[in-house]
Amino acid sequence: MMGSLALVLHAHLPFVRHPEHEFFHEENWLFEAISESYVPLLQMMQRLLRRGIRFQITLSVSPTLCAMLSDPLLRERYLRHLDRLGGLLERECDRNQADKRLFALSQFYRNFFAETRRTFAEEWNCDLLGVFRQLRGTGAVEIAASAATHAILPILQQSPGAAHAQIAIGCDQFRETFGGEPSGFWLPECAYSTGISQLLQAENIRWFIVDAHALEQGLPPARRGSFAPCFTKAGPAAFARNVHASRQVWSADQGYPGDSAYRDFYRDVGFDLSPEELAPFPKGSFTGIKYHRVTGRDAPMKEIYDHTAAEETARKHAGHFVARCIAELESVQAVEWNPILIVPFDAELFGHWLFEGPRFLEHVILAAANSKLPLYRTGSVELGRSGFPPCLAGRKMRLDLPTPFYGKHTHGHPGKISEPKGNT
Repeated sequence: MMGSLALVLHAHLPFVRHPEHEFFHEENWLFEAISESYVPLLQMMQRLLRRGIRFQITLSVSPTLCAMLSDPLLRERYLRHLDRLGGLLERECDRNQADKRLFALSQFYRNFFAETRRTFAEEWNCDLLGVFRQLRGTGAVEIAASAATHAILPILQQSPGAAHAQIAIGCDQFRETFGGEPSGFWLPECAYSTGISQLLQAENIRWFIVDAHALEQGLPPARRGSFAPCFTKAGPAAFARNVHASRQVWSADQGYPGDSAYRDFYRDVGFDLSPEELAPFPKGSFTGIKYHRVTGRDAPMKEIYDHTAAEETARKHAGHFVARCIAELESVQAVEWNPILIVPFDAELFGHWLFEGPRFLEHVILAAANSKLPLYRTGSVELGRSGFPPCLAGRKMRLDLPTPFYGKHTHGHPGKISEPKGNT
């Protein structure tokens, strides 16, 4: 039995809104994520649906991000941000006319941000949450709830009621924003400790995601490892992140992002141009205009970025990723049940940190379709929807998860918190 693959994207940014300032630097975090991640990812999913490609993805959108995406002031400021970028790129096209490669990149970015503005303002009426709802309505996207302010819940449990408030308010925000009841819940940092499953059960949450070590070190250890959900004694099912497949996608040291063809995140014209050339952007700020590629970790000089070559690299990496997932699923000794491989990521990894990320995901979905590898929602697994492989067939296994358990390098050590990767 091959099994199935579940893609889970968690979109989160801390709440930043300062109407008392005409320009507030940290609001650019939101603007960069909208341009480079959220709009391209939503465009990608709409494009696949128009082509008749069947897929299912789980998305979690944090309450703080929902609040910012629905705020009229921040929407207006985002459009002004795009207009400033448009002006800067017109000047960049003039400045780079003597260099064919830089001129072509300047034109590429000018067209990219112009199309982003057109889609956001004209096609979507500045309402990204409405697009999330529309995709949810197609059945291709399942949206999960998350904690109110993205707090690490095991730490809050030291204050009675605080963790419960984070979960309850997060679920209330989900109902208000997306309608209906959430089935899944994204635990910030995948952080879990005893008692959290009871709090989730109180809100009728059916599933959540933890690191693989949590199931492997559960009591009793999960018989099927990270390849099947296990039910906590309180009721909700715990799905485990597949460490190897996830690392292949997010790790610049061991995975795809370190490829020399991909765009270099840190080399930005905001650091290269003079203050006069950058105005009205302040010197030392990220603009999203980046002319160089990774080249190599120790390369003294970064080479010019080739967008076409990078896209081809993303296509090849997507094929490799799907083949690797299939091989791992086929290695599982599954009898009368189909294994599932869970790969959760920060949504901002795709586009913001790894510029080619949305195209990579698109090619993953296409390669999975060509390989007959099912892409299913994690909620569908837990609920045993009609037509889903019977990975829950037979007796449900219930276990206690180790406590406390959080952070990608904890390996079950109580109280140890490691530096997180991105917004997980």
